[in-house]
Amino acid sequence: MVHIKDIPERPSKEDLAAIAKFSPATIHEAQGRRGALSSRLKPVDYRMKLCGPAFTVKSSPRDNIMLQLAINYAKPGDIIVVSAGEYEEAGSFGDVLANACLAKGIGGLVTDTGVRDTLQLRELGFPVFSLSTCIKGTVKETIGTTNDSIIVGGEIINPGDVIVGDADGLVVVRRSEVAEAAKLSQAREDAEAGFIEAYKAGASVIEVSKLEPVLKAKGLVVDI
Repeated sequence: MVHIKDIPERPSKEDLAAIAKFSPATIHEAQGRRGALSSRLKPVDYRMKLCGPAFTVKSSPRDNIMLQLAINYAKPGDIIVVSAGEYEEAGSFGDVLANACLAKGIGGLVTDTGVRDTLQLRELGFPVFSLSTCIKGTVKETIGTTNDSIIVGGEIINPGDVIVGDADGLVVVRRSEVAEAAKLSQAREDAEAGFIEAYKAGASVIEVSKLEPVLKAKGLVVDI
């Protein structure tokens, strides 16, 4: 017997709002260069962004029955994250299921298999990150699991972990670390704003990045 499980605990709305302000790149750097999913996972459209708790799904390759179950049981704002064996030659999701997601208020889809109907997905604006685009259809045969820990894009994704995505990629933040990651991301953005102001004031990249002792230690000789 297989049980459909919900996310055991979702992050607070306050924590989600705090982390949603930052890009995946900023969050990745701020949390110690952790959590970046494989760069092979790309958004269907560069304007697509997502941020929300992971509703995790374990699926068989070329089979989307578990994805459809996830759409049925996920809550508004959830990001459905599907582990399907990194199988590129399948179009497991398209405009029909995207409309089902939009009707439920689901926050987005991340899948390590293929999707199709990308023109319509762009027009709908539903955020989709996938391993490939493929027109090949899928079957509905094998039952998997929901809301167990899975691996997608080389990262462990636990149910309720926060997934943030934009044109540059995806990052996962552990549910218990969302508030701290938001604070660290803000500190990083503040520091980078200071760097930009220093450049505008005429400072060099060597001065701003404090590279002189590093370069000296490496024996750099400048002949210009």
